[in-house]
Amino acid sequence: MRSQPIKTGILMTLAAAVLVSTSVDAFADRLPRLQLKGVPFHFYPDAETIANAEDIRDTVTVSIENNVVFEGTVSTLASDGVKLVFDDTGIQNVRISGLKTPTVLRFRIIHGALALLPPIIAIVIALAFKQVVIALLAGVWLGSLVVTGFHPVISITRIVDHYVINTLAGPEEGADHMSILIFTLLLGGMVGITSRMGGMQGIVARVSKLATDARRGQFTVWLMGVIIFFDDYTNTLIVGNSMRPLTDRLRISREKLSYIVDSTAAPITSLAVITSWIGFQISLINQSFISMGVERNPLTTFVSSLPYSLYPILAILFVLLIILSRRDYSSMLRAERRARSTGKVNSDDAVPLSSLDSDAISLAKGVTPRLINGILPIGAVIAITFAGLLITGRSSLIDSGVESFGIFEMLKESNSFVALLWSSFAGCVVAAILALVQRLLNVRETVEAWVNGIKSMVTAFVILVLAWCIGKVCVELHTAEFLVHHLAGILSPRFLPMLIFLLAIGISFSTGTSWGTMSILTPIVIPLVYGTASAAGLTASEMEPVLLASIASILSGAVFGDHCSPISDTTIMSSMASGADHIDHVRTQLPYALTVGAVSLVCGYLLTALGLPAPLSILVSIAILVLIVYLCGKRSEGHA
Repeated sequence: MRSQPIKTGILMTLAAAVLVSTSVDAFADRLPRLQLKGVPFHFYPDAETIANAEDIRDTVTVSIENNVVFEGTVSTLASDGVKLVFDDTGIQNVRISGLKTPTVLRFRIIHGALALLPPIIAIVIALAFKQVVIALLAGVWLGSLVVTGFHPVISITRIVDHYVINTLAGPEEGADHMSILIFTLLLGGMVGITSRMGGMQGIVARVSKLATDARRGQFTVWLMGVIIFFDDYTNTLIVGNSMRPLTDRLRISREKLSYIVDSTAAPITSLAVITSWIGFQISLINQSFISMGVERNPLTTFVSSLPYSLYPILAILFVLLIILSRRDYSSMLRAERRARSTGKVNSDDAVPLSSLDSDAISLAKGVTPRLINGILPIGAVIAITFAGLLITGRSSLIDSGVESFGIFEMLKESNSFVALLWSSFAGCVVAAILALVQRLLNVRETVEAWVNGIKSMVTAFVILVLAWCIGKVCVELHTAEFLVHHLAGILSPRFLPMLIFLLAIGISFSTGTSWGTMSILTPIVIPLVYGTASAAGLTASEMEPVLLASIASILSGAVFGDHCSPISDTTIMSSMASGADHIDHVRTQLPYALTVGAVSLVCGYLLTALGLPAPLSILVSIAILVLIVYLCGKRSEGHA
């Protein structure tokens, strides 16, 4: 009889599952707070600790083991916190005395090198084996392993019940992440309907009359990337998806398409004043000014810093230079020659992040492609995104009691995620109405095309979630704080922009987020510039270019590191929208990004530190880039 062993096995499995789930909850509650050896941080007591005080005016002491590090009132501790630093690894106890009940907090101190391992491992595996999902999972698991004190079982369960859940439903970024995912899926659905009823083919047919060769086709992609300047996500998804049929027809590699898309989206959005980034950037700058008691307009400060945003400026111009010269080098040259000679826009072993080539969303039988059926849905997305930014910004200002405001104020206070949801849903509605009213598709075919368009984005959906999870791992491991602590304060004020640029690159590359990098560095950099400039005896006029260049170098380094990182969400979305293999996109883009980054560092921030005005440093940088392209580049159209 085999039934008894089977029943026993089932019961044992269920018992083990219950035991594991119970132990997970209990273990999570007992996890000590994680910090890095030798890296200072500010500790603020929680509400429960404050409630444990007899009176907020009473004196309390905070001590690490037996060393007193703070003595003052409870209110001072609650408002100002206390700076702590641990010199040894292992479990350390922080005691708060003077409360009704003495409180002992447990911290687990690890070496800072462990904070760098998860992103490094993820990046190495992704580049070496071209397995993005496995690489990201490995990075998240390794980080979870460190956080849980190297517990083998709990570290695995936390991937799902902690990192994934908090990424999608957490109180801090859950709503924003879900907005991006829904926007992406809805836009995929819109493209599915538009392709099925011939809208995308109509765009390609019209543009093809102008883009008659590969150079003109690439220029068209670049121009669209510059025109759709107000949001990088909208830019990436619309340009990549709408231009892909055209570039395939002209035998332009998917690697080249994703490079042009990636190198115009974030750079142009970070430079243009009327964008979804503007509110975030200005709020960070303004917050730093307020904390220092400095009365200064954050918007004019940001605009004044734009000439120092060397990487975004040069990245956009470098793409144009590559296109006009018809020259490529390194792995991009090989990809372009493959596409021209064989027509294979992807390599033989490529695994595209999305595919809109299935019969369910290809041109339906008997349908004539029409330009208007492609322009109207895409135009609706662009127009409603911009209108949504203004509407949400206006509502926010009115709710806060502001009566007089302009377009900049509305953009500053706008909710870009809500605007993107409105626009992507509107794009789906417009596409569906066009298909049904013209009787190009029936209701069933429209829904099928919409669903299949959404399905094409599922792989990218998974990778985006895992990329955000590894970002959360980096936050818990204090990866950025480790980099800031060990790289800050080693140069004179005039060379601060160079250091900040490198620091921003390291954080952005390791964490895969440009916005996260800006939010980490801006509150640190602005006070640092004021402090070092004052200590060095610089006058206000001498400090001004240092301040502007430092603010711009945060943005430049954040965008550069984000471009190079295979765990960046915008890099992933560029691969997804262009239908490219993600690692192929990273490998082919990396030499170009490194070229522009190196020129930005040496010919930009170094020359600026030595006294060269920003406009002249840009001209010198452009001249160097032209020289590099013509010395290293080769014609990629020999087989065209």
